[in-house]
Amino acid sequence: MLVTPVIQTKFDQAQNILFMTGAGISTLSGIPDYRSKNGIYDGVKLQPEYLLSATAFEREPEKQYQFMIDNMYFPDAKPNIIHDKMAALTQAKRARIITQNVDDLHVKANSDAERLIRFHGSLYEVYAPIDNQPVPFQQYLRSMCRSSDGAKLRPRITFYEEMPFGVNESAQWVAAADLIVVVGTSFKVYPFAGLLQYANPQATLMSVNLELINAPLRVEQVVGNAGEFFQELQI
Repeated sequence: MLVTPVIQTKFDQAQNILFMTGAGISTLSGIPDYRSKNGIYDGVKLQPEYLLSATAFEREPEKQYQFMIDNMYFPDAKPNIIHDKMAALTQAKRARIITQNVDDLHVKANSDAERLIRFHGSLYEVYAPIDNQPVPFQQYLRSMCRSSDGAKLRPRITFYEEMPFGVNESAQWVAAADLIVVVGTSFKVYPFAGLLQYANPQATLMSVNLELINAPLRVEQVVGNAGEFFQELQI
């Protein structure tokens, strides 16, 4: 059992829960993560940090585009028990979510939009930087150039070398939370991993991950399958 009576009580008593989520919560929905064995970075010849960088978008957009199309788009994926329970807690005004994920499964699960920060953006919001005009993502799946004029397209995600979305608001959410739960992330990407420095010293910090993460000592680490954890968790 992953959710002990003590852990369940912490959730029951918390008034302002904050979930910080990563790619590991979407593997149950059929989307591979990034850094584990068989993740989308496994076996890639070019450095992923380069392939998904602003520099690559300028210098080698075709390689970047093909990498994203081949590895990152799963438009038919559906939310799983983790997304669903987190969404229910946002709808009950008891939780907020800051996610690194660009798959929009938190959105599909009907998370309260006012209580969700997509820190690294969304693959499904596509635009032409030349004029900032949006295009349907389905068009982007067919071509990296806009059909009307050939303008180069990109998803509204945070490439390496770019600033994430909602950084200041994220820090405020961390500071206001009484229970912070890090779920499904290796916690190696900054500034996301640095947000915990804003946590209230009185807040309870917890992680649910398949392996131990590099986090402050006061983080209670639950090592196990997040899907099982949220299946057991009563909300």
